[in-house]
Amino acid sequence: MSELSHVDAEGRARMVDVGAKPDTARRASAEGTITMNAAALSAVEHNALAKGDALATARIAGIMAAKKTPELIPLCHPIALDDVGIDFEIDGDMPGIRVTAWAAARSRTGVEMEALTAASVALLTIYDMAKSLDRRMVISDLRVTQKSGGKTG
Repeated sequence: MSELSHVDAEGRARMVDVGAKPDTARRASAEGTITMNAAALSAVEHNALAKGDALATARIAGIMAAKKTPELIPLCHPIALDDVGIDFEIDGDMPGIRVTAWAAARSRTGVEMEALTAASVALLTIYDMAKSLDRRMVISDLRVTQKSGGKTG
């Protein structure tokens, strides 16, 4: 079994020391989906929700969340992000929305957690804003879809 990277010899949690690693351009993308009934999807798509524009709000929430990742996920390194973005794909056949988020930085460690956090919070924001029309929405399939930079990218 390999040594655990976030646990010291005494079994205590620790942040990984990345100080000796070189800065490289790093990028990651993540995506997830939220399924909902057709009425809720139509209201989101046509900006007809009582709470306002769900997609614009979710985009801002996701970007803000990416910047807060080290405050939310224990042992994540604070990273000066160069780029964070969110895209939405409305799918009437699902019915629902596919959220794609990306993060980029010139850093010593990857940005997968930032991309995942951005996608997660964007999905949660859509849920919050549309829940009055569909309390049975399902958030699913959250995953990293692309990673570049560093030793394994």
